[in-house]
Amino acid sequence: MNIVVTGGTSGIGRALAELCVRKGHKTGVTGRRGELLEEIRAASGGKIETAEMDVTDCGRARLQLLELVKRMGGADIIVLNAGAGRLNPRLDWDEERKVIETNTLGFAATALAAYKYFADKGGGHIAGISSVAGLRGSSRAPAYSASKAFVSNYLEGLRFHAAYLGLPITVTDVRPGFVRTAMTKPLKNVFWMSEPDEAARQIYTALLKKKKCAYVTRRWRLAACLLQNLPDFIYERF
Repeated sequence: MNIVVTGGTSGIGRALAELCVRKGHKTGVTGRRGELLEEIRAASGGKIETAEMDVTDCGRARLQLLELVKRMGGADIIVLNAGAGRLNPRLDWDEERKVIETNTLGFAATALAAYKYFADKGGGHIAGISSVAGLRGSSRAPAYSASKAFVSNYLEGLRFHAAYLGLPITVTDVRPGFVRTAMTKPLKNVFWMSEPDEAARQIYTALLKKKKCAYVTRRWRLAACLLQNLPDFIYERF
């Protein structure tokens, strides 16, 4: 089984790509930084195919993704992990814009390229990394929360589109909670913080089970239910 992971040079993406290699899958990774791509390729002993790609350059990113898939001899699963996340309590517009461009335009461009590839192929599996944060608005990262809600809804739309056309395309919405990455580094005393390796293991299991929605770690399913039903006057205190 061939698996492609976008944004796979660090954090969850890198941990997932490395796990896929250990499981014997032909694996492809994209990322913006060439030096990190070379590092991950070398660390894998040349078992990972790489492609430098910036999803905000939408037209080019779509072509680069498909070129990587072709170079690998095809793909069975494409994991759309490339994204941006920043705490932005001062609501700086440049920070908000970067997150929006990456997590909405960049995501949709590559997701649609993956969907059309699998539609032409006759089947496949798309997974997108959204977030538990997409369930409610955030005072410290409004663009991040809103853009992750977009990711979840876009994935659901693709799933419905495939079902309407009778296409055997699986679509998985992966919703992580707190994972120890560059974005969560400034956060102190947070609960249920998982390591990238644990998140990757649970994502990999969800992919094998072809789940429609997967919370990572699994305990976040309960927290998500509470968050969605928490009254505004209580939620505002967090």
